[in-house]
Amino acid sequence: MIVEAAGRLFFAPGLARVSMDDLARELGMSKKTIYRHFPDKRSLLAAVLDRQFAAVEHTLVAAARDAEGQPFGVRVQRFLIAAGSELGRIGAAQLGAGRGDAVLRQYVEQRVDAVVYRRLDELFRDGHRRGLLSAPPELLSEITRGALERLLTSRLPRELDRTAADLLRAGVDTVLYGAIRPARSGTDEEQLRAVMPRARDEEQEVGP
Repeated sequence: MIVEAAGRLFFAPGLARVSMDDLARELGMSKKTIYRHFPDKRSLLAAVLDRQFAAVEHTLVAAARDAEGQPFGVRVQRFLIAAGSELGRIGAAQLGAGRGDAVLRQYVEQRVDAVVYRRLDELFRDGHRRGLLSAPPELLSEITRGALERLLTSRLPRELDRTAADLLRAGVDTVLYGAIRPARSGTDEEQLRAVMPRARDEEQEVGP
């Protein structure tokens, strides 16, 4: 009950502007009663965030389960749309970028990494192991993380009259276009060089 009410308050106007007095009034109880369960505001916020990220994790697990057996691109797209929607819902980008105190910001970053990005990394690694990706999985993870975090804080969705999830869907298609490849002959090294020539390869091509 306390955690649920705290979540409604903390995630509406912002963590920094909600006091324990506000929460006590919302619940119709004294601060002393709240402090019996949570020694300070930080511990209560941690409990709220645990609840929020448990919901995020549940949604991502369900999205991955529903996409089982689908083409790799569909699996990636559905995962990222679910992740973007859930992180946007709880305001994770804003929390990690400066709302609340430093300890809680670090906590949010760790939870986002554990719940979302480690799963994303494993998804790309799985695609690479199965020979479906021509680009290094680490590169795709880094690009996709940046796109996801940027869209969650950008004004672009409003300017284009689209949701962040809409633009993330388009962004996923853009990131993955040319990276997902059909099975074909040739070694991984040959195919990787075809997609991502090294500087020395380019020098050889333009030399006399």
